[in-house]
Amino acid sequence: MSTKPHVNSNLAVRFDLGQTRALEDAPEAQAATTKLETRNLSVKYRDFAAIRDITLSFPERKVSALIGSSGSGKTTLLRAINRMHDTNPTVTVEGQVLLDGEPVYGPQVDPISIRRRIGMVFQRPNPFSKSIFDNVAYGLTFGTKLSKSEIKDRVEEALHAAALWDEVKDRLNHSALALSGGQQQRICIARALAVQPEALLMDEPTSALDPIATLRIEELMRELVNRYTIVIVTHNMQQAARVSDITAFMTMAADRAGELVEVGPTSKIFTNPSDPRTEDYITGRVG
Repeated sequence: MSTKPHVNSNLAVRFDLGQTRALEDAPEAQAATTKLETRNLSVKYRDFAAIRDITLSFPERKVSALIGSSGSGKTTLLRAINRMHDTNPTVTVEGQVLLDGEPVYGPQVDPISIRRRIGMVFQRPNPFSKSIFDNVAYGLTFGTKLSKSEIKDRVEEALHAAALWDEVKDRLNHSALALSGGQQQRICIARALAVQPEALLMDEPTSALDPIATLRIEELMRELVNRYTIVIVTHNMQQAARVSDITAFMTMAADRAGELVEVGPTSKIFTNPSDPRTEDYITGRVG
């Protein structure tokens, strides 16, 4: 007898999947080329295992959402993908991350080049105390031999990509700190895009923003995915349903932190999950 849970039809209604893009694109997501991949990835903070044995694929030019309760290892996983843990001597990373099938970790791999290819946007906007122009151009001043005109072109291109050019084009020399929260987050996105990455990691990029700014960032993600592979961590189930093509659910059990429960097309995860723990989390029965 099948043990697959029966999901109440109210689950689909709750997430308004008639307007969810993932319903339309799920077959494409399944057929897409893998851009990023983790294989048996584990991360420890000293003796604490934050994530354990995670094997997960992220399809090219799709939005993949990582969902789960606080402490389930979502951010730890995200930071491991582009070697953000390297500067913390208490962290041990085991297993492998692959970008286009090539290892991200290894003695011959330059972590700086990896972070150029895999950009990162953090939970709270973190513009530097510099001009708008210098914020976006910041990553271009290290390890590149671009001319001033080339840097100027890159900055303008990145601001266009972040849907911010028309709002700031006449005040590029003004401080980025004078912008609104939503604009600051888009500056941070533009800064990540200026170095022309192949993938973009976003750690709860709208959690500190108001609803209008949140909607603008979500719209921007759907535009950027035409060019980039995006992985987003979010606690907002409605957001995951709206913007992602693939959803992976992680959990923190009493005796096992950082467990990947299931992954699949967002439409399936939100309407007919295979594991009852996923349904419990999505419906709010378990936080």
